[in-house]
Amino acid sequence: MPKVLIVDDTAFMRKLLRNILFSGGFDIAGEAENGKQAVEMYKQLKPDIVTMDIVMPEMNGIEALKAIKKLDPNAKVVMCTAVGQEQMVKAAIKLGAKGYIVKPFQAPKVIEELKKVAGMS
Repeated sequence: MPKVLIVDDTAFMRKLLRNILFSGGFDIAGEAENGKQAVEMYKQLKPDIVTMDIVMPEMNGIEALKAIKKLDPNAKVVMCTAVGQEQMVKAAIKLGAKGYIVKPFQAPKVIEELKKVAGMS
């Protein structure tokens, strides 16, 4: 199963996503609470997919996406967005994000999107 790196500055959101992905059969490679940590963990863990929150301290999701894409042009990053962040999502897609999921997370939609990005659907 694909290994996923979960990136969100809120522990509750990471746990929620971890539970959804685990139930969908994904392996959790690790969790990061900001973009800077995400880039370091990407180098170490080489996950198949990254779920990337957009608004975070230290380094936001867009900056982290750019850094990860620089390390690995084939990286599969799925942005996590709250309603009202459409412009940021569009910018992220232009920068190479493979898709997005909307908060509050709905398990079937999250699993469907990640399976699509992983090439499993």
